[in-house]
Amino acid sequence: MKLAVISDIHGNLLALQAVLADIARQGVDQTVNLGDILSGPLQVAETADLLMAQAFPTIRGNHERQLLALLGQAPDQLDAFTSDGYAATQLSPVHAAWLTSLPVSMALNDEVWLCHGTPGSDLQYWLETVVPGFEQGQGPGVRAASASEVAERLGDSVTQPVVLCGHTHVPRVSQCQGSHGTVLVVNPGSVGLQAYGDAHPWPHVVENGAPHARYALLQSDSAGWQVSLRAVPYDHMAQSRMAARNHRPDWAHALATGFMPGRI
Repeated sequence: MKLAVISDIHGNLLALQAVLADIARQGVDQTVNLGDILSGPLQVAETADLLMAQAFPTIRGNHERQLLALLGQAPDQLDAFTSDGYAATQLSPVHAAWLTSLPVSMALNDEVWLCHGTPGSDLQYWLETVVPGFEQGQGPGVRAASASEVAERLGDSVTQPVVLCGHTHVPRVSQCQGSHGTVLVVNPGSVGLQAYGDAHPWPHVVENGAPHARYALLQSDSAGWQVSLRAVPYDHMAQSRMAARNHRPDWAHALATGFMPGRI
């Protein structure tokens, strides 16, 4: 079985198109989507249309949950200068119905489980850990999770030996020992956004350091699961200019460089 894994597209249509073109050359059996699909200042409706036509197995991310909550508000209550608020102004009822239909997690088969953050939360970082110190100049405020942290966040509910997650935008592979045996945890990274800042539980930044669109390929054979973390070039400067036109200089810088403003 050969599987392509995409996540955290954030409405970046050009990055998604480049990744899907690369996937088409890999001879995969299936492509899955781990959520955070539309939020951001880019091509929200167009991205939704493309993915709806593909009909990939797809789960919600935290931004789908947040976006659906906003869609119940009156248009004049939406803040179009936020990522979810802008996306809410772009979506049709058909798009909203599609998002509503998506599960929060799912078993792809007996081997593979899909979640966005961790099996228990769409907001929890799994393979990274946020630490204090960013505001004091002590690094980015996030580090790779320890083996014990990865195992603890797995929980007891998942029995599949491979778990796919997204949310942090960082491509990473980790193996841990769960209550049901050894588990391979794979984060494919983000298709659409290679740097961002957040304030929870402490201020921090996530930076991949290059603007390439990211995804993962997994292949199962007699030796086990082989994982390839791929970085695909695309016209990231066109997307950076679009973010700037839509009043998001932070996104413009992240899309152009893979770093947050002030970091390079």
